[in-house]
Amino acid sequence: MIRFDGMAPEVMEAMCTPMHQILPAHYPSPTSPTIQSVPPMTSSTTASGSLFLGSISATMDRELLKKNHITHVVQVLDAPWLPISEKDGFRCLRIDILDKPSADLRPHLEGACQYIASALSCGGNVLVHCQQGVSRSPAIVIAYLIHNLGMSYDQAHALVKRRRQCINPNPGFVAALRAWESKWRSTAPPPPPQFRRANTSYVAANGIGAVDNSTMSVPNGHAPQPHLFRGMSYSGTGGSRS
Repeated sequence: MIRFDGMAPEVMEAMCTPMHQILPAHYPSPTSPTIQSVPPMTSSTTASGSLFLGSISATMDRELLKKNHITHVVQVLDAPWLPISEKDGFRCLRIDILDKPSADLRPHLEGACQYIASALSCGGNVLVHCQQGVSRSPAIVIAYLIHNLGMSYDQAHALVKRRRQCINPNPGFVAALRAWESKWRSTAPPPPPQFRRANTSYVAANGIGAVDNSTMSVPNGHAPQPHLFRGMSYSGTGGSRS
């Protein structure tokens, strides 16, 4: 049961909205460094699809999925039954994990990022969802932005929260994602001097408000990803069950 006690109106509205588009997004010129952990984009690796984030209710609205041309679904939840599957004409990746700080997110991240990148590079539109679209699925989307677009955790979180106000990954997931960022940043060269002190703002694509551009940057590329086949599941080795 969802409780709205003390929630801001925009958070309540976001939680009641089945899904939100995260990418593509309109970015300004680079004013803060990205993680140089992936090679520059080429025509074969440029993402041409769109990435969406939402709750399980989005998968129950077939007209909504059709309207947004969803072709791939990443299902990040622990449930014995799901309202959508390969039988419905979608390509699905199942990530079986509980929304608990003790659940280990790390074994799932590499496979999820590869799956999303492969789908987007082929022009597919990807929906990443969990039960409420608040903790588990935002964590996977943030991981993709860190690993494939070179963002820091703070940059990725800021972008996702701007698109879907209700996101709130649990503390264990946050720790895993910050470690994920450190993994890629440890192999990155230091940023150019002109990028070390940047503090500008820009109006978001939806025209609502401005954000500090020191926590946002231009995606700088995708690493070539292996082909992932239809009908995959990805349970990893982490997570705990009650």
